[in-house]
Amino acid sequence: MIVIVDYGMGNLRSILKKFERLKVQAIVSSKTEHIEKANKLILPGVGHFGKGIKNIKKSNLLNVLNKKVLKEKTPILGICLGMQLFSNFSEEGNAGGLAWINGRVKRFQFDNSTNLRIPHVGWNTLRIKKRSILLKGVISNTRFYFVHSYYLSCKDSRDIIATTDYGNDFVSIVEKNNIYGVQFHPEKSHQIGLKLIKNFVDYS
Repeated sequence: MIVIVDYGMGNLRSILKKFERLKVQAIVSSKTEHIEKANKLILPGVGHFGKGIKNIKKSNLLNVLNKKVLKEKTPILGICLGMQLFSNFSEEGNAGGLAWINGRVKRFQFDNSTNLRIPHVGWNTLRIKKRSILLKGVISNTRFYFVHSYYLSCKDSRDIIATTDYGNDFVSIVEKNNIYGVQFHPEKSHQIGLKLIKNFVDYS
C-alpha cells in the first residue's frame, strides 16, 4: 500500500488521481497506523516550509516518518515542499527540517538585469547528472512543471540526480538510499510526470 502523507500542506487529490490512473492502490492519510503499514510513502507539499514542519510535528508524524524512512528503509518520494522538508534547514521560516538530506533550502535571489521572476513557475528542463530509478526512460532536457520560490542546496553532491537552470543551476532531483525527492510537480507534468511516478511505484 502506498500512503500519501497528509500533513495539511499538499495538493493531495491531484496526486491521488495519478495513482488511480495507474490503477495502483494508494490512500491519503495522516494516521500513524496507515503509515506504519505502508510499503511506500509520498510526502507532497505546497506552501510554507516552517508551517509544513510544524504541521508534521503537531500531527505526531515525525517519529513514525523517521522510523519508516531511516530505520525500516521504506522508499519515500518528496514532491516540491515535500522534498525541501528532507533538508536540515530552510530560510523560509528559519526552520529546521527532517535532516534526511544534508542541505539547506534557500530563496531565489536575482538582480534586476535578469528579468527572472519569483516564484519560478512553468515548464523547465532537467540536466541529468546520474541515473536513478525515477528516471528510467527519461532523458536530459525533458521538461517538467515547476512552481517554487525556494530551492534545495545540497552539501553532498552524491545526493544530486538532476539539476535545472533558472538564473543558476538548482537541484531538481535528489536520491539518497531509499529517499527520493523532486522539486517539480510530476502530478502536473502530463505523461512524463506519470511515467516518473510509475517508475517509483515499480521500484522494489
